[in-house]
Amino acid sequence: MDLAPLVIDVTGINKHFGNKHVVKDLSLQVKEGEIFGFLGPNGSGKTTSIRMLCGLLTPDSGHGTCLGLNVLTESAAIKRQVGYMTQKFSLWDDLSIGENLDFVARMFGMANRREVVDQALENLGLSSRRKQLAGSLSGGWKQRLALASCLLHKPKLLLLDEPTAGVDPKARRDFWEEIHRLSAAGITVLVSTHYMDEAERCHRLAYIAYGTMMASGTAKDVVSSQQLHTWAISGDGLQGLGETLRKLPGVDLVASFGATLHVSGKNRDALEATLQATLQGTALNMAVIPASLEDAFIYLMQGSQDQFQG
Repeated sequence: MDLAPLVIDVTGINKHFGNKHVVKDLSLQVKEGEIFGFLGPNGSGKTTSIRMLCGLLTPDSGHGTCLGLNVLTESAAIKRQVGYMTQKFSLWDDLSIGENLDFVARMFGMANRREVVDQALENLGLSSRRKQLAGSLSGGWKQRLALASCLLHKPKLLLLDEPTAGVDPKARRDFWEEIHRLSAAGITVLVSTHYMDEAERCHRLAYIAYGTMMASGTAKDVVSSQQLHTWAISGDGLQGLGETLRKLPGVDLVASFGATLHVSGKNRDALEATLQATLQGTALNMAVIPASLEDAFIYLMQGSQDQFQG
């Protein structure tokens, strides 16, 4: 992928809605066949950023290209090469799977739509359910149908807005296997997600908080960029310890993980001294562990200020 051409190459992209500056000086490069994930709090500008990159919204300022086309002046041409899967199922419940795909193919004006629909049904494992009404499908099957409709016109770029919200774990795993198959075929994927395991399946990530990209790179890059030191605390007597630790020197983050407590901070010496002093004389154990993507994500969220309220 290192030698792959750039599908997206933008610098200083901005977007305002009224007096709210929702995307601030976004600069980004995404390569062909790359799965690029967007993380961040709700309402932080993730979806707006992705929609501008894909030609679905026109930036107020900045410059750059998507699929070799100017993002400011050629958004209509970009849109024709993009498949967009919205967070909410947006096809027709009272049509069958086959009828839904046929209708979408008609909207694209496909001359060979029967062949295209048959191939889409086969590729996504939907052939046996062709006559089933979309409204009767489970979340996982609706997800497959939505993806099939996005791929009918053979887009070069796929935009997925929290595509697995409300879907069971097996369907999520199957969905991501399909996304990696599409990536291997050269389709570039932009995906917003709140699931850490999904974020780790992306080739690279960007963390956006209230319009600003605060971290980017591989999952490993994002974690290491926060320079967090983390200890796992385990044993009897954890109740109430988290609240106590949050007030002490060196402690930047406390999070419960099952029967353990993860405690993180940037100042390793201060944090270790606090933990040793607090745990002295108790039956609790402490052990150094690698900081996780979730630790980094929560730490970034804590440091983000919601500038859109009020």
